[in-house]
Amino acid sequence: MLTPDLLFSLANPVAMLGWLLLVLAPRWRFTQRLVHSGALPLVLAAAYALLIGRHYLGPHAGTGGFRSLTGVGALFQDPWALLAGWVHYLCFDLAVGAWLARDARRRGVPHGLLVPCLLLTFMLGPVGLLLYSALRRAYPLTPTAAVGVA
Repeated sequence: MLTPDLLFSLANPVAMLGWLLLVLAPRWRFTQRLVHSGALPLVLAAAYALLIGRHYLGPHAGTGGFRSLTGVGALFQDPWALLAGWVHYLCFDLAVGAWLARDARRRGVPHGLLVPCLLLTFMLGPVGLLLYSALRRAYPLTPTAAVGVA
């Protein structure tokens, strides 16, 4: 039987695979196919859609909401909604990490400088994005890089 705990234990390795590929093998063809193509983030997005649907079609559908912090807390009392929230983070953080890696390549940011940004995005989401935002200012796009496909 599928439980939130079982699905949690399946979602984490999917995201971890993407992060390991971004950090350890950023230019590998497999990384391009799984992460930069959007395949892994889209798998997580589909899982999120199913999980949040499970919540809103389940017995806790009317519990909680997004209008107040108390409402969000009540929403996440349902393990299915909590899992959906976690998968939401996994999906968006990985998508942001993939964008960071593509943008860094276009700008010529050395991978060694990108790795801390990726690790912080993996662990603390917006903090990694903030660090990369500061870093990318030192690597403006050249006219030819701006035209290239990332």
